[in-house]
Amino acid sequence: MFKLPQKSDLILVGLLLFVCIGLFLAPNGFDKTTDINSLRVKALVLSTNDDLIVETGILKTGTQVLQIKILNSQFKGKELKAFNQLVGRMEFDKIFVRGDKTLTVLNLNNDQTEILSANVIDHYRINIELWLLVLFVILLIGFAGWTGIKAILSFMFAGLAIWKLLLPGFLKGYSPIPLSLGIVALLTSVIIFLVAGTNKKGTVAFLGAMSGIAITCIMAIIFGDLFNIHGAIKPFSETLLYSGFAHLNLTEIFLAGIFISSSGAVMDVSMDIAASQAEVINHNPNIGSKELRQSGFEVGKAVVGTMTTTLLLAYSGGFSALLMVFIAQGTPMTNILNLNYVSGELLHTLVGSFGLILVAPFTAIIGSWIYTRQRR
Repeated sequence: MFKLPQKSDLILVGLLLFVCIGLFLAPNGFDKTTDINSLRVKALVLSTNDDLIVETGILKTGTQVLQIKILNSQFKGKELKAFNQLVGRMEFDKIFVRGDKTLTVLNLNNDQTEILSANVIDHYRINIELWLLVLFVILLIGFAGWTGIKAILSFMFAGLAIWKLLLPGFLKGYSPIPLSLGIVALLTSVIIFLVAGTNKKGTVAFLGAMSGIAITCIMAIIFGDLFNIHGAIKPFSETLLYSGFAHLNLTEIFLAGIFISSSGAVMDVSMDIAASQAEVINHNPNIGSKELRQSGFEVGKAVVGTMTTTLLLAYSGGFSALLMVFIAQGTPMTNILNLNYVSGELLHTLVGSFGLILVAPFTAIIGSWIYTRQRR
């Protein structure tokens, strides 16, 4: 039977929805005015000409000439020639074939009535991305109901907070670690209280999660210094410096990323323990503080055992190609472990796992105190 949401839930959801709309509409300080003489459109590839492409081994450079048909905008139905520039880097280059749909930039005259040239940017993926998002929303709401709606709202808020607050704050030169801690604290409070409710369970989960995040932050700072790792090891970091942001402290941004990326798993662990302790005390209101704390410890042991491996699989999965290169070349393990980008990922995994391990006992202790303090 569907359970009606509480009044406090409705108020919180309404406020958060209002905040999300405000964040979505608010400028992030780096929005650039779109060139009025350019237009992004969806186009269909009618034919291709690869005569201007130069192949050097597996790399391709040059220009692929495409005959395209525009599918939207005031130029819908118009056919013209477009160009796909190849730079010889497989992670950036793309090859189109007949029937592909593309995102194309049209360069217009001053009156915006005539197309001067067209450049193909990439495959058009917006439609399939929207369908995938809709499927995700339907499945989540269908399974979790009202809680699923709150989870979607918290997902939206987290994405907007990162895009509109955290990343622009980095670019403006704000200290990355305090800024990240503030944003993570905000996200943690919103997500936990939205899902768990403004009650003891939410309070226990929030305090437990923040204790784990604080420990992760401290350990990231300490061991980041001991590892002698700088933030430029992350992809596109050096490009960022050359783009007019030489003032950025990439190392602190890298360290902040450690506890940001582990904060979601930390929230999961704290919520699991807080919810399990709430169920125990609901079924046995006379349980003692010590017994409730021990129950939290037992749940924490099981959750931490799998969650730590989850972090390892998540990080190693993103670097599978790099690890395969090392194996194929027969690189000694000593060399691998001392490479800066490998050490950076080890730091990421191990420090994040420390936060996961410690959040379990912290949450259990906090929960045993909060759930039983009124009785005492």
